Amino acid sequence: MKGVAGEAGVLSVIAGDSPARGREISSQFSSARWPRICTLQIISLLSTACGYHTAGHAVTLPANLQTIAIPAFVNRTPTYKIEQRLTSAVVQEMVTRTHYRILNEPNDSADATLRGTVISTSTSPLTYDSQTGRASSALVVVTAKVTLTDRQGKVLYENPSYLFREEYQVSRELSSFFEEDSPALERLSREFARTLVSDVLEGF
Repeated sequence: MKGVAGEAGVLSVIAGDSPARGREISSQFSSARWPRICTLQIISLLSTACGYHTAGHAVTLPANLQTIAIPAFVNRTPTYKIEQRLTSAVVQEMVTRTHYRILNEPNDSADATLRGTVISTSTSPLTYDSQTGRASSALVVVTAKVTLTDRQGKVLYENPSYLFREEYQVSRELSSFFEEDSPALERLSREFARTLVSDVLEGF
């Protein structure tokens, strides 16, 4: 309001005592100012929208939910048995942190079913040994999607774009990360499970 009053005072001084002259200048001033206001509003909206990302969507879990089925995740990557490691970690986390009864396969009696899909896996060199020129550490990236639905098919939680990174020291070759006994894969699986269960329980 202070800005508006200031502009009105300026127009009054410019126009003198002529109301007609004042209305003319006021009209010209508003016409010149309006495009700038529109431009600033558009820029503001765009800057607010840029970078917005929804990592997951959840609703409050039903109070009568007692049993959750967690069948083996689907593996759409060439990485052998990675879905088994991730599924096992999620089951263990659910059993440890919740009071729900967990089933390891699809079951019509389950109140809800948690399904996951491993979408992609990749490994790339991160640092190199200055003497040998070989990779000394690597970065692995795993993406997955997860959906929790109730018996009627209602989505209770979903995240189509889980992304986890893990750095590890290279002992033999880059592909060693995905060996079943890889400590790095174990760490990534546990972190994935902790994050997923927290998201589901806290309504992320």
